Amino acid sequence: MAQVIEVDDPADPRLDDFRDLSTADRRPDRPGGRGLVVAEGVVVVRRLLASAYPVRALLGVRRRVEALADDLTGVDAPAYVTTAEVMAEVVGFHLNRGVLATADRAAPPDPAALVAGARAVAVLEGVGDHENLGSIFRNAAALGVDAVLLGPGCSDPLYRRSVRVSMGHVLAVPFAPLEPWPDGLERLRDNGFRVLALTPRAGSTPLAALPPAPRTALLLGSEGPGLTDEAIAAADAAVAIPMSRGVDSLNVATAAAVAFYALHPHTEGDPGATARRG
Repeated sequence: MAQVIEVDDPADPRLDDFRDLSTADRRPDRPGGRGLVVAEGVVVVRRLLASAYPVRALLGVRRRVEALADDLTGVDAPAYVTTAEVMAEVVGFHLNRGVLATADRAAPPDPAALVAGARAVAVLEGVGDHENLGSIFRNAAALGVDAVLLGPGCSDPLYRRSVRVSMGHVLAVPFAPLEPWPDGLERLRDNGFRVLALTPRAGSTPLAALPPAPRTALLLGSEGPGLTDEAIAAADAAVAIPMSRGVDSLNVATAAAVAFYALHPHTEGDPGATARRG
C-alpha cells in the first residue's frame, strides 16, 4: 500500500513533481520541462496506476486519495494528502478533479514489434493539437485499434492535456514514432497491412465501398491542411467519409472514430462499459 503522508506546506520539496504544471510537465527538451507523465482525476490516475509507467507520487485531497485505496495496493510511491488550497498553490491553478499522480516515462516500444502483433493501426501526421491527439487515443482504445504510430509534426501523447482528454487511454494504447517518413509506411505494407489515407479530396473511395481486409493502417492528418501529398501518395488508397449539406470535413478525432468503426466494426466486450466508465 502506498504510504499516505499529510502535507500542509505548499513549499514542501516533496511536492516538486506537481509544481507549476502549466510548464513543468512538458518534455525534458522544452523550457521548464521535466518530462513527467501527469494524470488528473480519479479515473485517469487509476489508469496510470494500472499502466506500465513507473509511478512516482500522488497528491490529492483526502476523499480523492481514499477513493483510490484499492488501486494503491502494492504501489511503491507516496500519496500526499493536503487541502484544495494547498494543491492550487503548488500546481498553479485550481484542480477540480482533486487528485494528481506523476510517473516516469517509459521507452517507446519498437515500431516493428507493434506492427507484428497488430490488426488495426492508426498512423498520424502533423496532429499537433493535444486535445485532438488525446481524443484519437481514446477513440482508438474504444474501437479496437491496437497501436498508434506517429509521423512528423505530432504533439506529445504524454503531455498532460493529451493524457486528460484521452481519459488515460493514451497510457494503455501503445505508440511509437514511425521513421523515416513516409518511407516507413512500407514496413506496414511488408507486414500485410492495407495502408489507407483518410482525406476529403475529390476521387477518394467512400469507406463503405472498401472490401474487408485482415490488417489495416489508417493515415490521419492535421486539422486544417490534412495529410500531405507525400503521405497520400505513399498509401495504397485514399478514402473518405461521405458528407452532406455542404460540409467538407470533420474534426480529425471525430473522423478517426467514424473510420475506426467503419473499418473494424466488431469490438469485444460490454457495449455499455465505455459509456458507464467515461
